[in-house]
Amino acid sequence: MTLDEAFRTAFRLHPAGVSVLAADDGEGPVGLTITSLISVTSSPPTVGFSLSSMSSSSPHILKAGTLVIHLLRQQDQWLGELCSTKGADRFGPDVAWERLPTGEPRYTAVGTWFRARIVGTLDVNGSTLVAAELLEGAALGNGPELSTMVYMDRRWHGVSPT
Repeated sequence: MTLDEAFRTAFRLHPAGVSVLAADDGEGPVGLTITSLISVTSSPPTVGFSLSSMSSSSPHILKAGTLVIHLLRQQDQWLGELCSTKGADRFGPDVAWERLPTGEPRYTAVGTWFRARIVGTLDVNGSTLVAAELLEGAALGNGPELSTMVYMDRRWHGVSPT
């Protein structure tokens, strides 16, 4: 097995939380599903994530400077699938979303979300690592009915606290 094959196999089997980014750089809203969100620091609250140069949404997210990060639960799987489907209408008439007073698009069905400002980027081998400081948001608590969405081995999974 080559190093590339070992890398793909290992990370395909490494579960990762699913999030959706939404932003608008003035050319219309864009949405993108990611599995790379990490916490960086709690003071000030800052997260990191990776954007692929192969995604048509990445340059718009970077240009916007601010964005909304939605942390998905199992019941939000439809949104993760929508925002990872090439050519899908991610802000069509059948999708519940609104603009925050500051202009960023937010999917209203997702209970845990944060508005963030990009504070740093680093280009690495065709991807961009992004650091974003959280500015506002809301978080659902835990409960047996609230299962977190993870992606592993090319499939969606719900992971509950129980």
